[in-house]
Amino acid sequence: MSTTPRWLDAEERRAWLAYVEFSTLLSDYLNRQLRQEAGVPHTDYILLAHLSELPDQALTMSELAERLKITRSRLTHAVNRLQESGYVERRDDPANRRNQLAVLTEGGRQLLERAAPGHVEAVRRAVFDVLTRDQVRQFAEVGEAINSALQRMDAAEDDQEVLPWRRR
Repeated sequence: MSTTPRWLDAEERRAWLAYVEFSTLLSDYLNRQLRQEAGVPHTDYILLAHLSELPDQALTMSELAERLKITRSRLTHAVNRLQESGYVERRDDPANRRNQLAVLTEGGRQLLERAAPGHVEAVRRAVFDVLTRDQVRQFAEVGEAINSALQRMDAAEDDQEVLPWRRR
């Protein structure tokens, strides 16, 4: 059965195109800033930041892929790169020998301590300094609403394997 597409109206199209443009520009800006100031891409910084927030600063590779929403293959490449730089170690998971842990090293913690101030300032300049407090609240609410809807759609999928970060 064919249905007529629900085309975007002018305001929805305006919002969508603004999002597409700012998400691309913001990603590029933050990536350049971190490469210049810390020598790592934004994706690696986020990986290290996720590990730093945990009490033991370690997470299984599967859990880390899920949190970062990246494929396990892409995560393996990132962890290998970070391991070669001395920022992450890989260890067997004592709770389940089939799992590997990504563990933040002292070098990784030091990198985050050096990079975080510049990164936070870049985020502030690019996002929060140009928004009013009310817009910041709205921005958070919009992001949370979209994230919740996407998570519900993911949960409703018959085949969870369709999500790249859940592929084995």
